[in-house]
Amino acid sequence: MEYDVVIGIEIHCELNTNSKMFSSSPTTFGKLANSCVNEIDLAHPGTLPCVNKGAVEQAIKACTALHLEIDPVVKFDRKNYYYSDLPKGFQITQQFFPIGKEGHIEIETSLGKKKIRINRIHMEEDTAKQFHLTEGTLIDFNRAGTPLIEIVSEPDMTNGEEAAAYVEALRQTLYYLGVSDVKMEEGSMRCDVNISLMPKGSTVYGVKNEIKNLNSISNVQKAIDYEIERQAKILDEGGIIEQATRRFDEATKSTILMRLKEGNVDYKFFPEPNIVPIRLEDAWIKSIQANLPELPEQRRARYQRDYQLSAYDINVFLANKELAEIYEEVMKTCKNAKLACNWMITDVLAWLGKNNVQIPDLKMKPEDLATMVNMIENGDISGKQAKEVFEDVMLGKNPNQIVEEKGLKQVSDTSMLESLINEVLDEQPQSIEDYRNGKDRAVGFLVGQVMKKSKGQANPAMTNKMIVEELNKRIK
Repeated sequence: MEYDVVIGIEIHCELNTNSKMFSSSPTTFGKLANSCVNEIDLAHPGTLPCVNKGAVEQAIKACTALHLEIDPVVKFDRKNYYYSDLPKGFQITQQFFPIGKEGHIEIETSLGKKKIRINRIHMEEDTAKQFHLTEGTLIDFNRAGTPLIEIVSEPDMTNGEEAAAYVEALRQTLYYLGVSDVKMEEGSMRCDVNISLMPKGSTVYGVKNEIKNLNSISNVQKAIDYEIERQAKILDEGGIIEQATRRFDEATKSTILMRLKEGNVDYKFFPEPNIVPIRLEDAWIKSIQANLPELPEQRRARYQRDYQLSAYDINVFLANKELAEIYEEVMKTCKNAKLACNWMITDVLAWLGKNNVQIPDLKMKPEDLATMVNMIENGDISGKQAKEVFEDVMLGKNPNQIVEEKGLKQVSDTSMLESLINEVLDEQPQSIEDYRNGKDRAVGFLVGQVMKKSKGQANPAMTNKMIVEELNKRIK
């Protein structure tokens, strides 16, 4: 049987703030367990929450970039459930009055562009982190109270590719906004996917299964593709899909049952009594909206217009904002945008991976890479010589100095090349005869001999052209 696939995604994203959603505790990742926590985070009696203005500002940025309607009145609610990672016994969230609603984002897939609707964005606090051991469970409360936004999509996606593209589009947008560092591997962006199947053409949704805490975009697609196949097989065999929560196992590339759901949990939401509604000034909202940084699609259009880069090249830069910013510095003094791009996305990225260096720790100066690329463009050094120069440029050395010290400057002087070429031709009469007989490979051999005599400094393109001209003269 054929099925229509229905996919909706909930994304939890930690906000870039110095302190937590309702307390002054720091939000630094990777600190000693339970060292970034205070009385409010631990829900000591008599403590009261205080809303983080910076978190609200970040949420407004996200809502604006994703085309949501912003509610100027901030209200919070209590989501009541008892679990060991929730010190209060409830979570402060925005159930009834989300800060943003009815937005969208555009994604790019192999079938073209598609608009995915966003139902809502709401603010809330994160839970603590648990570590389950054989003899018990340890809890680190450092994460408890970290500001979050939850982005809830409409069920507009129909396959793993679309879902992965949606998550990546959101990741890029939030990263470029500076709203979050969106490091899925560190949990600052977490993804829950809801999937259901229904007979093709039906308007009645099937029973959904939720896949929790997917930690990479690649895993989003793999988990969905597997789950679609799993559910379709059950339905084809006459079985029924039970509502359940599952997790993705990277080793087996499959989803595994965590728990069955008999129905919707009643969290007994009610308004948070310790936080009165806050009306945001319209001028403040507009000032935030007026000062948003350049977003990915705006940068895409600019790179196409200013640098004429391919879609592939642009996508590499969009996925790596720090690399793109270095490229823009290079292009302030570089003549050839495509050549500079090739060095950035091929050689620079490969060098970083090979040497296990992060971009912030890079010693290479953008203006030096630009100088090296200009040298290639001007014919001062060959592409092969540039590979040697590049290694030193990445260590922070000046390309002009490198070329001078290593004697790498390319010879483009016609009189000098003519002398070398005639010397080689006089030594290689058989190559002249081979060329006369239509064996064009003789030209490559002769170019190699000239390069050898010039110690690799002869301009290869110019040498090739001049050799052909001289050969044609000699075989007349």
